[in-house]
Amino acid sequence: MNKFFNTLGMAMRAGKLVTGEESVIDSVRKGEAKLVIIAEDAAVNTYKKVSDKCLTFGVKVVQYGSRERLGASIGKESRVTIAVADSGFAKMLRKSLENRTEVEDIG
Repeated sequence: MNKFFNTLGMAMRAGKLVTGEESVIDSVRKGEAKLVIIAEDAAVNTYKKVSDKCLTFGVKVVQYGSRERLGASIGKESRVTIAVADSGFAKMLRKSLENRTEVEDIG
């Protein structure tokens, strides 16, 4: 799934990503987040907290990649939650995951 991680890197360089649990939740509340990505190895409580907030505000959530892989793809330390604040990048990321069966789609 190199396309997914490459697109994530492009979104980061374009300044369209928000990382970190509280910042992601804040961007969901403000209506800025178009897509939220949660690492597959995220803690259950973190997943529940972020996905519940996304469900409340109608933001799509995908669970994909390890925290290390997500962080590396955006040139940072490991990242558990990432919000995409651009509908174009969000659409490209969703499209690159369309054929995957283990992706959970909430919202």
